[in-house]
Amino acid sequence: MTGSSGLIGSALAARLEACGHEVTRVVRRPVSPGDKAVHWDPRAGTIDSARLDGLDAVVNLAGAGIGDHRWTQARKRVVLESRTQSTALIARALAKLERPPGVLVNASAIGFYGDRGDEPVTEQDRPGSDFLAKVCQLWEAAASPAAEAGIRVALARTGLVLSPGGGALAKLLPLFRAGLGGRFGSGSQWWSWITVDDEVGALVWLLNNDQRGPVNLTAPNPATNRDFTRALAGVLSRPAVVPVPHFGPGLLLGRERAKALLFTSARVRPAVLESGGYTFTDTDLEAALRRMLRTPGRGAGSPDKSGRGSN
Repeated sequence: MTGSSGLIGSALAARLEACGHEVTRVVRRPVSPGDKAVHWDPRAGTIDSARLDGLDAVVNLAGAGIGDHRWTQARKRVVLESRTQSTALIARALAKLERPPGVLVNASAIGFYGDRGDEPVTEQDRPGSDFLAKVCQLWEAAASPAAEAGIRVALARTGLVLSPGGGALAKLLPLFRAGLGGRFGSGSQWWSWITVDDEVGALVWLLNNDQRGPVNLTAPNPATNRDFTRALAGVLSRPAVVPVPHFGPGLLLGRERAKALLFTSARVRPAVLESGGYTFTDTDLEAALRRMLRTPGRGAGSPDKSGRGSN
């Protein structure tokens, strides 16, 4: 697994190890002979391919954060190359193995679809044309050497992953707990979310099921930003009456990054997961937030905990 120290990777590794699987981490640090890890350097184009031989599956989650820095031209190049170089390197290495893995689950994102307004989109829809859409297209294409070698390649187009331990939700919580939260702009833009539990469950499902190509990793019920902020404020028992105008995040984050992260609308359906029989743990946004933040409900039933995918 690459990216095993990130929010998704650490949760996925813990789930797999709890189920009795052995997780071999692909790392940039030096690796000793007895270390159950694989050394690589995507920028230099090097990887210890011998340690990949005979593995059952590979999960590639590598990529620089898109929300960590202003999008200068240099940073945008890092965002792109950290994904395409790493994916191409591991895909080429797997394609040359005598005993290749049965599956490569490669990260991607719903940024693939660009800004689509109220239009519902599935895995069959066309890509967008903005920066993140182009990144996702090149990112997915970089995995093609593995697919051409006969390895099953699943492209996990992930939405807004919700976890109080990191990502967007962790950044929003202090503002909303202080009563300073509110919708972004009109609030009409769609945020296609998924809890970290379902993100991990869906990735495990992709490892275990014969699914190839793009798969949207989002909950079945996306929310508008207006509804998202209302739900979060309600769960925290705080007001959410102060709208955030476009220019505020634009000044703080830069206009292009603010639009991509906060104001782009993607109403995404997880059509492949639904048709394939994946059982979501979290389908209701408010119930999911209450479960993760451990706040009491208001007469609603508990979210279904019976299914975390076929694992």
